[in-house]
Amino acid sequence: MMGRAHIIIGTGVSWSVLVLQGYDVTLPAAAAAVIGSLLPDIDEPNSLLLSRTMPRKLLRWVQILTLVGAVIVFMAGVFSYPWDWILAGIMAIVAWIPSRSLRKVILFALGAGFAWYGGAYSPWNYIAGSLLVICTIVPHRGLTHTLYGAVAWTGLLYGTTAAYGDSIWLAGGIAYIVHLLADSLTNNGIKPLPPLNLRLRFRLMSTGTKKGARVENICIALTLLLVTVAYIFRSV
Repeated sequence: MMGRAHIIIGTGVSWSVLVLQGYDVTLPAAAAAVIGSLLPDIDEPNSLLLSRTMPRKLLRWVQILTLVGAVIVFMAGVFSYPWDWILAGIMAIVAWIPSRSLRKVILFALGAGFAWYGGAYSPWNYIAGSLLVICTIVPHRGLTHTLYGAVAWTGLLYGTTAAYGDSIWLAGGIAYIVHLLADSLTNNGIKPLPPLNLRLRFRLMSTGTKKGARVENICIALTLLLVTVAYIFRSV
């Protein structure tokens, strides 16, 4: 499914579950649901989540600054030969790679930074950083589209937010799982428990086709109906 459909369906279902269970849909819980609904696609550099957090204009600035940095490293002599040549060369290469690959490089650098520096302040930073690094390596609809990914995300949320109540980690975890279920409707489906050769695939749609758009619209309509019913029952 497309990113916007994932947002509507994932957040709608998670909010409905919270409401029916008597939880308040707070702003942090709503944010966790939105992120959780998109997070499985973090292994796709052109996904809605990464294309919005790292738009092309930002990538152009990163490329310009990286190229300037390469010149400074080469000219300033901060590092001894041959490391100044090697580092400047790497930076110059990064400055010219396509947007898709550059997003992966930035994601890898952010993950490594979280794990290396943030780990000293909290072990959750190390775990989050390590997961980001892994996401730059695995193929699309790989590890992030498994129950392992759902457990890792929900566990990370629980460990960092449980002190503020259960609504945040529940909203984020439910939205993540709904994303996986939505992708199981496609022709490719998902493999929820690798290395087991089990594929969850209902073959109801193909993303980007008219039939796929119809299925998405039906799922969105059902989600909106669920949200309406949930809030009606809550108010009774």
